[in-house]
Amino acid sequence: MTVNHDAQTRRNFLARSAAGLACGTMATTLPKDLFAKSPAPKLRFGLVTYQWGKDWTVPELIQNCTESGIEGVELRSTHKHGVEIEIDSARRMEVKKRFADSAVTLVGLGSACEYHAVDQAIVQKNIDETKAWVDLCHQIGGSGVKVRPNGLPKDVPVEKTLEQIGKALLVVGKYAAEFGIQIRVEVHGAGTQEIPNMKTIMDVANHPNVVVCWNCNPNDLNGAGFAANFAMLEARLGTVHIHDLREGKNNYPWAELFPRLLQCKGEEFTGWCLLEDGAVPTDIIAALKENRLGFDRLIQNR
Repeated sequence: MTVNHDAQTRRNFLARSAAGLACGTMATTLPKDLFAKSPAPKLRFGLVTYQWGKDWTVPELIQNCTESGIEGVELRSTHKHGVEIEIDSARRMEVKKRFADSAVTLVGLGSACEYHAVDQAIVQKNIDETKAWVDLCHQIGGSGVKVRPNGLPKDVPVEKTLEQIGKALLVVGKYAAEFGIQIRVEVHGAGTQEIPNMKTIMDVANHPNVVVCWNCNPNDLNGAGFAANFAMLEARLGTVHIHDLREGKNNYPWAELFPRLLQCKGEEFTGWCLLEDGAVPTDIIAALKENRLGFDRLIQNR
């Protein structure tokens, strides 16, 4: 689907994208009555190029995702696909066309931008780089840029760092809003991935274009437990990074997560659940197909 980001607001962009998917290829891929009772967006299965797709070019990604039933991709920086902020306009148009001509959605770009540094020049450099990623994402037809908190510096009050991260996110979120692009904040980093700290960050970054990328971390079960932690961030949910769903590969409480996703009422939730796992299987295509089946079972609650 081709989206004119300049002609619409962020909220209209999401609404029109969801409407297009409802009558396009996604509707023919999944059972028609699968989400009939859910007010949330249809959950869609995608891939982060981290590890499993890191050695594939853009054409290979599209071909392998199509074969495996993967509906979209998040292109993580530094991988063989080569979609980086340094590429020229001709290459940008080529990438955009390749995805537009395929059944695979370019969900977004995965940057390593972070805003916790004590040195404010480094923070500003990351803000500027995030804006460059937003420009690239807009020009190639993506809908969001993944960023991350990445730890708490020693000898700095935790509250000060969390506020600094939130304020930086507010700056890039306002910039991204001009192009209809989400800033997707991965629940990430020592200390910062603790859900109460993420909530503090997101409370400071109070802008609809700044959303949470739920990362399915073991820390999600800390403190008051999974349900309470998920509820802290549910209203700000944008995307989800899931892990290998094959039996015995991960002990995350998928059976608790997916019903909550199916009923999620976060206004900016895209419905994208993107596979990101560090353990690379011998046969990646076969593993992706198995994960597709596991995903379908989970969203059908059986």
